[in-house]
Amino acid sequence: MTAPANETLAPADVLQEPDSEAQVARKRLASAAKLPTKESAAAAKRRERILTVLVPIFVIAGLIALWQVMVTVNDIPHYILPGPGLVVNSLMSDWHILLPALWVTTKITLASLALALIGGGGMAILLVQSRWIETALYPITVILQVTPIIAIAPLILIYAPSTQAALLICAFVVAFFPILSNMVQGLKSVDHNLLNLFELYGASRWQTLIYLKLPASLPYFMTGLRIGGGLALIAAVVAEFAAGSAGAGSGLAFRLLESQFRLNISRLFAALFLLASLGVLIFALTSFISWWTLHRWHESSLKREN
Repeated sequence: MTAPANETLAPADVLQEPDSEAQVARKRLASAAKLPTKESAAAAKRRERILTVLVPIFVIAGLIALWQVMVTVNDIPHYILPGPGLVVNSLMSDWHILLPALWVTTKITLASLALALIGGGGMAILLVQSRWIETALYPITVILQVTPIIAIAPLILIYAPSTQAALLICAFVVAFFPILSNMVQGLKSVDHNLLNLFELYGASRWQTLIYLKLPASLPYFMTGLRIGGGLALIAAVVAEFAAGSAGAGSGLAFRLLESQFRLNISRLFAALFLLASLGVLIFALTSFISWWTLHRWHESSLKREN
């Protein structure tokens, strides 16, 4: 006999009841909470970039406001500590004096840094290629580095053909060693497995240098560049302090001394502001060069996803 039409079906044939709308909504919310959308990640990155710019600006603005409040509340005379407004006025009124001095200091700093890059990089290659040359010359570079530049500057001023040449030599000596030492360290830090591979394929010494050692030492070289840029500016200012040069070819260091002797403290602060701005600009420029060179392949400059 055939089974009745209303006979109960087997459990395997029973269709499950579909989820309610509330259950579906809860599942969607749970999945959205576990996996953030691309839009939220991009918004977080934008907020981080904006905060990276705004936070230092707010901190500097707060310090300037605190400076002005201290001067106003304590009634400090302008010849002891001028307010930010007086410094800005001095920067604008003495611009025709400070701008040529800034240009002189900038030229000396950049020229000495360029010479240090060429000399330090070339000397590093020479030292690494020959152990005997490194043994003979490296101690001399160390002696020049550890001797304070303020002690060497008078001798350089005596024997240099001109004051500008003496300032250039002083800045070069200070910026030279960081580039040299970092470059030497980079050339010596090549992976030995890669060196063995180059030897296996019969690469010459110069081929190994050009295609392996120089690319591997590039991050170290960029570190030396960032350090040497700031030190070149410091050495140029210190050398000009020692030289005490005046006239049309004088830099910002002489304007600092002149303002100190005349008790023109607002101009002194304006010159300090220009020096600090020049240092920040040099650091930003060298950091950008380092990032532009390394960001596509080196671990130190690759962006990481949190």
